[in-house]
Amino acid sequence: MSQPLTLARPYARAAFALSRDAGRAADWSKALAFAARVAADPQAQAVLGHPLLSSADAVGLLVIDGADEAFVRFLGLLADNRRLPLLPEISGLFEELRAEADRVVKARVTAAAELPAAELESIKAALKKRFGRDVEIETAIDASLIGGAVIDAGDVVIDGSLKGKLSRLQSALAG
Repeated sequence: MSQPLTLARPYARAAFALSRDAGRAADWSKALAFAARVAADPQAQAVLGHPLLSSADAVGLLVIDGADEAFVRFLGLLADNRRLPLLPEISGLFEELRAEADRVVKARVTAAAELPAAELESIKAALKKRFGRDVEIETAIDASLIGGAVIDAGDVVIDGSLKGKLSRLQSALAG
């Protein structure tokens, strides 16, 4: 496990617990995503890493309009502990915790060309049956797959692409 994820995990868990207890997980999700995008920007990183920048000013750069006081305090804690660079990892882990709590599996379907809606619904239904959870599908196009699709759902990757089949056939013939 990478160092940033190890450091980010307790913060993500704390953020999720605070947001869930307040019934504001969706609001925190948006606020964390915004703060993570800002913290990942190279120009913002230079400013946020400046030794003369106060924690309050750092929080002011990262906080979204309308964020609740608990979120502002959370960002202040990150700033005080010099953990603002972890915001992208914290946001990602927060989303994983939220999806787990909502019993939702997020799947990415990458195909050589745009898939028809009926085919996506069929994939969604099959994944829902396999995982026993609701499924949110994100689509992407990668022409290098030649045909078929690659489905990435959490820890499961199903490669039904022609490129993947050719690669497996080549490995079998070489071995």
